[in-house]
Amino acid sequence: MRNNKLALVIVLVLAALALVLWSTKTYTTLSDAESEFKITDTASVTKIFIADKNVDEVLLERQEIGWRLNKQFKANTHLVDFLLGTMRRLKVKAPVPLSSHNNVVARMAAHGVKIEIYQTAHRIDLFDKVKLLPYEKRTRVFFVGDATQDNLGTHMLMEGADQPYVVYIPGFRGFLSSRFTPKVDDWKSHVVFNHKLSDIKSVSVQFTEEPESSYTVEVVDDMGNFDLSNQGKKLESYDTLKVLNFLTSFRDLRYETRMNTLLAPEKIDSIINSPSLYEISLVDHKQDTVSIIGFKKAALPEEVANAYEMLVPVDHDRFFALINDGADFVLLQYYVFDKILYPVSYFRKE
Repeated sequence: MRNNKLALVIVLVLAALALVLWSTKTYTTLSDAESEFKITDTASVTKIFIADKNVDEVLLERQEIGWRLNKQFKANTHLVDFLLGTMRRLKVKAPVPLSSHNNVVARMAAHGVKIEIYQTAHRIDLFDKVKLLPYEKRTRVFFVGDATQDNLGTHMLMEGADQPYVVYIPGFRGFLSSRFTPKVDDWKSHVVFNHKLSDIKSVSVQFTEEPESSYTVEVVDDMGNFDLSNQGKKLESYDTLKVLNFLTSFRDLRYETRMNTLLAPEKIDSIINSPSLYEISLVDHKQDTVSIIGFKKAALPEEVANAYEMLVPVDHDRFFALINDGADFVLLQYYVFDKILYPVSYFRKE
């Protein structure tokens, strides 16, 4: 009798589950396995891999302090959020027509971009309410092709599928392929320094042309005690408030433009092999160092400046710099960076 009651309970539970699944199922002529490009829970995305058929590839990984690019650079968080928002809004319009199927697949095989999505999954997941034993799982692998002829959709193909689809974002007129760029430079953050006072251990500012103006500030403790030294000698008297304002100015300092591909390589080599203007190094409490090397930027082309000696040859609004351990050559604005380019005389008490 007891066994019969247990069996009845099991049958009723299974029947209830079947009813819930049946009532929530949406019927469509599209295959879920081949057309589910949309990522509903973007908060669970841990990693995005993007690669083309050449040598370009991007790995975006979520970390506690933001997104990391190719395990080396800070990623542009706004662009990553924009991509996640794109994937959350994707919608399939229709399968690619049979008449253009072969052409679309051939073009995608030659020029398509591969996308891999990794998300946090759980080995125990009870009705999406109780989740235990998390792990990382690859949940999507698909290819992004070119736009449709009317530019109102983008061709996409799930890995292992035969049928490509036209995918779009409701209310958006245009193609989506540019949002899935495999170019590393497109994903790099523009942030040069982004440090709170509590993160900073020391800052060194070197003026190449005026070494007597160089200095180093060391944070002694979190009670507002600092050591300020000039050419190896500690200053006994300085304006503590000015030093504090200087150290708190390293929040969200960004460059204007990355020049890696905007200037000819020989021009960049010529600039970085010329005498530098500034060298700034910040060491944080994790012993990580962020450094920049600044260079003059000509206000006019050299041939014009040489022809008209009365014209100012140096740009007083912007300067060039090497960042990311010399990997990126960028353009910076004095308006942004002047607050950390004070000479040591600025801190001396009058």
